[in-house]
Amino acid sequence: MTQITREEGVPPYLRIVGEIRRRIADGELAPGDRVPSTRRIAADWGVALATATKALTTLRLEGLVEARPRIGTVVAGTAPAGAPAAPAASAPAARIAPSAPASPASPASPASPSSPTDQELSLDRIVRTAVEIADAEGLSALSMRGVAARLGVAPMSTYRYVPSKEELVLHMADAAFGEESYPADAPGDWRARVELGARTMWRLYRRHPWLAQLGSLSRPLLVPRLLVHGEWMLSALDGHGLSPTRLFDIHVLIYSHVQGLAVHLEREAQAEAATGQSEDQWMDSRAPDLRALAESGRFPTFTRVVGSFEDGYDLRLDALFELGLKALLDGLTAVIDGREA
Repeated sequence: MTQITREEGVPPYLRIVGEIRRRIADGELAPGDRVPSTRRIAADWGVALATATKALTTLRLEGLVEARPRIGTVVAGTAPAGAPAAPAASAPAARIAPSAPASPASPASPASPSSPTDQELSLDRIVRTAVEIADAEGLSALSMRGVAARLGVAPMSTYRYVPSKEELVLHMADAAFGEESYPADAPGDWRARVELGARTMWRLYRRHPWLAQLGSLSRPLLVPRLLVHGEWMLSALDGHGLSPTRLFDIHVLIYSHVQGLAVHLEREAQAEAATGQSEDQWMDSRAPDLRALAESGRFPTFTRVVGSFEDGYDLRLDALFELGLKALLDGLTAVIDGREA
């Protein structure tokens, strides 16, 4: 963990700002070099993600760093000779359909994408920038001020397009869910359609881990482009003599399998940022506790199974997703095909 001088009365985020400012001044970080992400800062300095976000936002407002699409936050200025040029701003977000009509300016306009004037703003640009932040640094790192700082505009400018962070997150979710669609020539078999729908959703959650943190089964997200996926699933299950309640129950069950596994993608990233330990490092640090449980004699099956792993148990979410989906659909086949006892 990075050690920084703790001056009495100086907030942690300002100490981090001072350290990164010193590295830039001393040439340790040259123009174009990447600076630590919010998650890296949180892990290295032992602070919360919100504190790390505030530090980077302060550096952006001072003009010392800037956000570059598909690269991250870098030291402001021209990249050193031989450094790769930043890709076009439209490349990473081209899949996201606008949530509202865009302003005349577009991401492909001659103006610098990382520092538009207030007149160049649009809801689409704000949403795409917010999605980039959440993808790279987690939903907890997102703030209206942080989005404005990355766009290089006044903090209050974004509020002309979206009144709150909560509404911004809804626009982000709608845009993210809109990145995938379904073929017009849908498979005739219900199971093939359900598998396609489930794997499509899994890809979206893999691409945007923060999505799985939004909403719950009892309080679902009500955004149009999520309902596109729901419509695909319901239409796949419809026409098999199921009652509306049974039909919707099965739809919710399949969705909960996908989302239920996906929530761990973002949770692991948050835990790593908060503790500074990877999953393997955390498990290694808990080895004495695990050994004590195994040696207690109270859990013989657990002890035998865990003891049989040569290199420990490897938690593979993609494999668990496929295993669970197959088991779930195998079990539901009799219900959907009308062979339930």
